[in-house]
Amino acid sequence: MNKETQILLWGMLLMIGMSGRASADNRGESTWVTVGKDGKLVYQTTPRGDRIADFSHAGYRGGGVALPLVKTMRRVKTEPGITDYTDKIQKAIDEVSALPLRKGVRGAVELGEGEYPCNRSLLIAADGVVVRGCGEADQKRSTIVMSGQKHAAFVMCKTVVQNHIADRQLMVKGVKVVDSYVPFGSYEVHVKNSTGFKPGDEVLIMKPVTKRWIAFMRMNDLKRDGKTQTWLSEGTVLSTRRTIDKMTEGSLHFTVPLVDAYDALLTNDSTRVVHAQQEALLSNAGVEHLRIVSPAQPVNHTIAKYFGVRLNGQDCWLRDIDLFETMESIAITGRRITLQRVSVIREARHQGSSKPAEFAPNAGQVLMDRCYVKGDNIWSVAVGARVSGPIVLLNCHFEGDGRFQGHQRWSTAFLLDNCSFERGGIDFMNRGEMGSGHGWGTAWAVAWNCTAKTFVNQQPPGCYNWVIGCKGERVMQRRPFAKNGPFEPEGTYDSHGSPVTPCSLYLTQLRERLGNEAVKNIGY
Repeated sequence: MNKETQILLWGMLLMIGMSGRASADNRGESTWVTVGKDGKLVYQTTPRGDRIADFSHAGYRGGGVALPLVKTMRRVKTEPGITDYTDKIQKAIDEVSALPLRKGVRGAVELGEGEYPCNRSLLIAADGVVVRGCGEADQKRSTIVMSGQKHAAFVMCKTVVQNHIADRQLMVKGVKVVDSYVPFGSYEVHVKNSTGFKPGDEVLIMKPVTKRWIAFMRMNDLKRDGKTQTWLSEGTVLSTRRTIDKMTEGSLHFTVPLVDAYDALLTNDSTRVVHAQQEALLSNAGVEHLRIVSPAQPVNHTIAKYFGVRLNGQDCWLRDIDLFETMESIAITGRRITLQRVSVIREARHQGSSKPAEFAPNAGQVLMDRCYVKGDNIWSVAVGARVSGPIVLLNCHFEGDGRFQGHQRWSTAFLLDNCSFERGGIDFMNRGEMGSGHGWGTAWAVAWNCTAKTFVNQQPPGCYNWVIGCKGERVMQRRPFAKNGPFEPEGTYDSHGSPVTPCSLYLTQLRERLGNEAVKNIGY
């Protein structure tokens, strides 16, 4: 059985499991999210009003929207004697990029069956451009074969250099939030003056990192080998981009919930809302139905040569892609992005203690749907610093000893929904002095009906992490490098060892918000 067939069968089993009504009677109920008598979800709140957020806004165009089927405008086929197809494929991409934009798209470049050696990155820099392969069997499916110097197979971003005003300068222009506490999962803030805002405006909710908050989080005493480590510097600003849905006098209501809590005492009463700058993000672009093959890389990631896809965009997607032996394979920034049936298969073991992230979804409103990783001594999925979700992993399967982590410096709002880690695990934890002071990297995260070898679920001060309906060993740990002393407090475990209903939190939230058609649109 080839690897694509294995992945396909796994996806089919997940689909069957998602529809498994016969087993629903054997499921328990969460105390945090239940199905009410009217069929609607009921959320328990913390004493301060925090609740598990509505994660259904993750994905292309905010969730529940089918990925486009873009018309083929150029075709590239294999030809005898060509040893590097980079220029030939790039010429086709550039020709489609020059076509007029119609309803958000320009067209697709379709690669015929066979192998396409490329020794440089293929660049998609125009909105509405797709690169698509064809064929099913291993030897016939369109395949990018990587060679040459260090590069990623695809780079998807606009070439415009953006000069952003520094966060601290923007703070001065902001309007003060007057709430004493804005709970996680809220859609609304109250402001001192709502004049100047209107529905449809994109804004930044700006949370300052204060000396008081750093101390409250116990991140003011990080030392490694006698040297002070910095988690987040005082004066840093944590920004979350949102769109105003509606307003009343003195309040702003957003289309997507907030994925952090805002405590006026800890922010020195300085949380602000400011108009967001326009960003030149790539839009409506995708790569789909391809294989990407790299030479084996049994090396440390710091000297790896071949990577998969680098994407900086809005409302973009990767669909039905299998990557073989690439390192740090998928890295994305931007927002409203879907990765559907993207697989990374690494037979060569990564070397060294510092590990690569095969998926790095460092963007907002990301949906990883039916994705797969096989590999050892890696992070299957790791999120970097100051990433504001929601980020959803739905029906993903991970073989090997790889793990999930919010890796460093305060990233928030992850949902792992019906994910399986064969020999690895899920970490919602304080990394303390690791790295250069990674500290708390995961807050307001949920694992829902997942299985893993181990769970490290810790509770940051003033915050929650939830592991609900999951199976796997609960592991308590001290802060890294602490040889004695107390263990970090555990996060919330609910119905551990027994799955809960609804089977999928994301799909149930999506159905409730947008109806059955939205669930069908994404293939369920």
